[in-house]
Amino acid sequence: MRRAQSEDRLARLWEEHRCALYPDGFRGVDIEGVELILLDADVAGLVRQELDGGLDDSGIAVLWACIAGLDKVVPLINSEYCASYFARLRTLAKLAAARHIPTAT
Repeated sequence: MRRAQSEDRLARLWEEHRCALYPDGFRGVDIEGVELILLDADVAGLVRQELDGGLDDSGIAVLWACIAGLDKVVPLINSEYCASYFARLRTLAKLAAARHIPTAT
């Protein structure tokens, strides 16, 4: 995917996510040691930072840690809406992180 297409997709998905309501009943919920609302807030802040000009090295490291957390919890969520909410969040995080993977030469 070309960089411009990737940026457009990230921006569109971010707007969709911003309009989505946080899943009812999942505030303060922790799955396998991962606090869902904090994960949501962390990824949201990092995606916003990426869209506003890019992440620094520490932001990239935190983003990858968030992706690991999302990979861990999404399959364990038993609510359809909550699972789709966090799956979209995982896609956002992966799109933002993909910009920082060196291309093969």
